[in-house]
Amino acid sequence: MNKVVISLALIALIGAVAMVASLWLVDRGAPTPATAEAAVFVGAGDIAECPTQGDEETAMLLDEIVAENPDAVIYTTGDNAYQDGSYQEYLDCYEPSWGRHKSRTYPAVGNHEFKQTKAAGYHEYWGDRGGPFDRYYYSYDVESWHVVVLNSECHRVGCEFGSSDGDQVEWLEADLEASDARCTIAIWHTPRWSSGRYSNDPEYDTLWRVLYDHGAEVVLNGHEHLYERFEPMNPDGEIDATRGIRQFTVGKGGGNLRGFDTIHPNSAARGSEFGVLQFELERDSFAWKFLAVDGTDFTDSGLATCH
Repeated sequence: MNKVVISLALIALIGAVAMVASLWLVDRGAPTPATAEAAVFVGAGDIAECPTQGDEETAMLLDEIVAENPDAVIYTTGDNAYQDGSYQEYLDCYEPSWGRHKSRTYPAVGNHEFKQTKAAGYHEYWGDRGGPFDRYYYSYDVESWHVVVLNSECHRVGCEFGSSDGDQVEWLEADLEASDARCTIAIWHTPRWSSGRYSNDPEYDTLWRVLYDHGAEVVLNGHEHLYERFEPMNPDGEIDATRGIRQFTVGKGGGNLRGFDTIHPNSAARGSEFGVLQFELERDSFAWKFLAVDGTDFTDSGLATCH
């Protein structure tokens, strides 16, 4: 009888240790495989800077996620190679880290890429994967989700209807109307809303309104070298739990980190650690989780249904 009691106690102890270890992994933000129905969509912006190791650290996070989820799709939110987005900087700085996942990556262009005439280095590295030359807005699908990638350099491609600079907004509206996806993500570099250095930028009002009118769920941005999540908002910046869009700023891919300035009243989560933002995209819902590099504890996670 005593041996039976001891055995049962030992089993209980092993179970308790396993539970604690499991909780520690969750708290540390360890990547986990998605459910059979979910598509994994992960990335960041403001990435590769040769003198720093931030992009190597975040690339190791991608390695772990891809190992657990072989069909994972990677996005970027712009400023992928510093300082000037040249083809050589892509080869020297981006290629050795995030570049090993190039075949599964869909990039966005940032302002640093345009330090090269017409972002020629970006186009030479990505080719058609990065959108049409000198336009760089395009769309694709991740399982049942629709993703639109836009160019936030409005003076080059237009961010208003009838703009003399280009027809990006007209293209966006036509693309959304042609899509039969229930759930939509939009990606561009410079955020509409921010608690960081560059504050709020009304230049993207029309983009936000078109996305709102067509029921988009998420906007992903970079430019601010930080992580910030906002409550779902309408085009006027008011919380809208029914139809509002959630903006995530995830400029934490490896470039020099920055802090926060004036906190936006609808800012829901903020962090200043290197990391990536992972989504699990279901047919009519999604979950998100910010994964920080080893040695940092910040995380942010949640889930929501599509409009």
